[in-house]
Amino acid sequence: MIIGPKKLLKLVKDERLVTGLDRRELENPEGAGFDLRLGAVHKISGGSAFLGIRDRETPTIETLYTYIKSKKQELRFNPQEFYLLQTLEEVNLPVDITAQIKPRTTTFRSGLIIRTGAVQPGYKGSLTFGAFNAGPIPVVMELGCRFAHIQFFWVDGGGESYRGQWQGGRVTTEKREKQV
Repeated sequence: MIIGPKKLLKLVKDERLVTGLDRRELENPEGAGFDLRLGAVHKISGGSAFLGIRDRETPTIETLYTYIKSKKQELRFNPQEFYLLQTLEEVNLPVDITAQIKPRTTTFRSGLIIRTGAVQPGYKGSLTFGAFNAGPIPVVMELGCRFAHIQFFWVDGGGESYRGQWQGGRVTTEKREKQV
């Protein structure tokens, strides 16, 4: 069952379910979740990726932009470009809540494909997504803009806490590492 905004705001206040939310989300959330804002932009810059049975390695990344509140920064997505987008907000999920992220409709109306994943119970940290401009025109995104929407769900029967290497919001591996 999706957790509604009144309960979410209580969880934000009492349990720090999400930190770094924009005033808009704290005062007047829309729908059944919160909008997430663009906090950092990374580009795959080298190395290789390895998805093994026991080991994983992700490519080297270059951080292009990090949000600075008083500074206007824009990312120009040209067609066929791929970036990793990281949120300003951080989640602090208890073991009985999971989350799903969907792109805001203006992203795909502009030609952007946002790739998201499940946020497991017990995960704490910022969120990172893949973004690809599949459209025929450049798209400009301003750091701090709303680009995704997160919804929270109760885990019936309780969940198990996330133990993976991505805990804390890191974006890439430093070398090949054993999966937890």
